[in-house]
Amino acid sequence: MKLWQKEGVSTAEQIERFTVGRDREMDLYLAPFDVQGNLAHARMLETIGLLTTDELTQLTTELNAIYAQIGQGQFEIEDGVEDVHSQVELMLTRKLGDVGKKIHSGRSRNDQVLVDLKLFTRDRLWQVAQAIERVFNQLVKRSEQHKDDLLPGYTHLQIAMPSSFGLWFGAYAEALSDDMLTLQTAYRLANRNPLGSGAGYGSSFPLNRTLTTELLGFEGMHVNVVYAQMSRGKTEQTALTAIAAIAATIGRMAMDVCLYNSQNFGFLILPDALTTGSSIMPHKKNPDVAELLRAKSNRLKALPMEVTMVLSNLPSGYHRDMQLLKEILMPAFDEILDCLSISEFMLEHLQVKPNLLDDSKYDLLFSVERVNELVLQGVPFREAYRVVGKEIAEHTYERPTQLNHTHEGSIGNLGTDLIVAQMKQALDGFGATRAQEAIRQLVGMIE
Repeated sequence: MKLWQKEGVSTAEQIERFTVGRDREMDLYLAPFDVQGNLAHARMLETIGLLTTDELTQLTTELNAIYAQIGQGQFEIEDGVEDVHSQVELMLTRKLGDVGKKIHSGRSRNDQVLVDLKLFTRDRLWQVAQAIERVFNQLVKRSEQHKDDLLPGYTHLQIAMPSSFGLWFGAYAEALSDDMLTLQTAYRLANRNPLGSGAGYGSSFPLNRTLTTELLGFEGMHVNVVYAQMSRGKTEQTALTAIAAIAATIGRMAMDVCLYNSQNFGFLILPDALTTGSSIMPHKKNPDVAELLRAKSNRLKALPMEVTMVLSNLPSGYHRDMQLLKEILMPAFDEILDCLSISEFMLEHLQVKPNLLDDSKYDLLFSVERVNELVLQGVPFREAYRVVGKEIAEHTYERPTQLNHTHEGSIGNLGTDLIVAQMKQALDGFGATRAQEAIRQLVGMIE
């Protein structure tokens, strides 16, 4: 029987298929986190007298055994079992009988799935943060490596002013440091404990929600039990908004790679191992990796709106609509992690063309440098601007031979140390060490 099923009452097969949907498939993502939540809840039940010490020991032993099965890839949700929560409880009951049935005391499936989702989202967001850090480090490395390799700068896709590959790589590094702040916000919202909120209205048992908060390593709890349920959807939307911000950065960089790799620009070279060919044109080396990164990023950017539409016009409390959020959230983590991994690989192997600005077609890039030369000689800026414009029109303009950019964040002073400090500050703000240590202790991974 299902956790909610009554004696002698059954659901039509068509209704069950429609209402369960892909939930059992998505719930496999939640399995280790369901065990973690059960371990914390069981310890708390023992402290308030709803479990004996011996019962807690039995439950803890079996839950750790299930956790090991999950880690070894041996866990599955059996046919006819509705969800991961039912499967774990079924396994406990098979082993422990009535003791296994006690695990649900003081809890609803609502706060059970909520805590699972919070723990899952917290874990995956930290994985994304670590993947971003690896891409960031690659960008910083390439920025410093190519700080003296000049690159045409564009506005309106027209040549504008001199840039450098140091600036280009560094710009995306700093963009990721900003994205990390958005990710940190999502992490901290996921890092709040809903356990004990029941179906959204609490319990008459004297539950110790502070204890489960500490055991699971949460930063704090969702205090109001009604709001704890209302955080379903907000947590997913905030996480996906952070993913969308990262995807926007990665997608924009991928577009630059596509553009800069094309023959009409010719600023970057993708090695053969990073390109594909054409079935009809033997000369082709296509930047499929960058193109797919662009497409995948665009798709990820749409996901927060999907959540918005699912949540539209819902009153307070739990609604089955929210089940669909799993199908939006969970695969998104796999996708962004894959995109970040391939971005790191691409950045490591793409090649930069040196001496690009030696070509006379880029002479006008230095027109502002020529204006500034005159200003330094005492000519007012507006007059200097007019003079250089006249030189260009009359074909008497000659490009300056030197660049003098010294301020923070410019060609001659990338400010890499400041960008690295920003990223470190953002990462430190997660407070992830506390959560990881709590989970290690909870599942008995330290002596």
